[in-house]
This record gives sequence, structure tokens and C-alpha cells, in this order.
Amino acid sequence: MVNPRPEQEALQNGYFLDLVLGSEDVEAFLGDLAAFSAESLSHHQTPVFCGITVLRRKKAASAASSDDRAKAMDELQNDFDGPCLTAMDKLTPVMVPDLLREHRWPGYVQAASDSGLRSILSVPLLVEGDTRAALNLYSERPDAFNDDDIERAEVFASHASKSLRLALKIAQLSDARNDLAAAMQSRTVIDLAVGAIMAQNHCSQDEAFTILRTASSNRNIKLRHLAKSIISAVSSGKITTHFEE
Repeated sequence: MVNPRPEQEALQNGYFLDLVLGSEDVEAFLGDLAAFSAESLSHHQTPVFCGITVLRRKKAASAASSDDRAKAMDELQNDFDGPCLTAMDKLTPVMVPDLLREHRWPGYVQAASDSGLRSILSVPLLVEGDTRAALNLYSERPDAFNDDDIERAEVFASHASKSLRLALKIAQLSDARNDLAAAMQSRTVIDLAVGAIMAQNHCSQDEAFTILRTASSNRNIKLRHLAKSIISAVSSGKITTHFEE
């Protein structure tokens, strides 16, 4: 197979960007990317099924697939060491010409042997930091991927990696915004509770906060939860923060 022409690459990159901008979150983007990958990398008469796995620090694994069999295979690769994790760790394509003749990763091979899929090609997606990702291609035909297919998949993965990095950065910013909003909400509740304690005990702000913190420790209740219960006892209204979105 030959690599895409420059105009084809431009259209492909434009489509990658559209996927990022049109997706509500990383999971939705991965689902669209898996479907686009399967369509783009399939042979004319031999379809390729695609799965994408992303491992992020302190988050559950994110996975998407173009069909149910690819999904099942990717889920197995999360449970067993296999070509996907190997491609992630070594940052190099890993090919299984025929699953029925494969002797690496015996646990994975045994679990996947009844899938009806025979060939596997896992290509790393280059992301940033501690995040790891891979594009996993599956075929019902043994020896389905040749050197040209590997090269084509690598070129495709290099472009897909850029859009994935963008999607992850957007998700990171969204998470940070949500964390900030939650922190402001928590801070508001605590400050209001401190004010209520000041009014009740005729004490300073520092003294009121010490009272609240001591009660939280003695009762083994998180500070914000105790503060919320204090405010609920003196107010029937909903507590909100006032800042511009």
C-alpha cells in the first residue's frame, strides 16, 4: 500500500480536528476515532476492526472500539499482557500474524483464541507525560498486515496522536475547571459555617475555624461535610458560589 497523498493527509487531519471539536468528552472522541480508523485502514475486501486504549494516571482506562469483537479483544488486553501493552511500553508497532500460531502472551492468546479474529497490529499513539495509548487493529484473516500496512498504520497513528493529545488537553482543562468550581463551593460552605460560629460564640474568625476543625476531627467528619450540616441548620436556602463561568 502507498501512503496517503498530501491532499489526502490534509483532509484526514481536518477530519481529526473535527472529531476533537465535535466530541463532548474524551470517551466520545475515542469512539469516533475508532470508527474512523477502521474505515480508513480497512482493505477493500477485508475489513479491519479497531480498538483504542488510553491509560492515564489516576484515571480508569479509557477504551473505544469500532465493533463488539474489537471491544472484547481490547478488554482482554486490559486484563492480560498482550500486544497492546507491549506496543505502549516499547513505543513500537507489535504484530501478531496469526493468533492461532502465537506463543507470546499465553494468557491473552488463550483467552482470545475463540474470538474469530486472527491477525493483530498494535501501534502506539504518542501522547504526553505518564499517559499511554495504542491503536489496535484486528482482522479475521491470518497474515492480514504486511510491511506497507504497518507503515500506513504508523503514519495514520502519528496524525491521530496529535488529535488525541489535543482532546486530552481539553479534558484536562475541563477537569481543572470542575475541580476549581468544587473547591470554591467547598470554600464557600466552610466560610459561611465559620461566620455562623463567629456569630454564635462571639469569637474571631481564627477561633471559629479552630472550633470547626476540632469538631471535624473529634467527630471524624470531613470539614466541608460538617460545615454543610451547620449551614443547613441555620439556612433553608441552597448554598451557591458567585463567580463568572
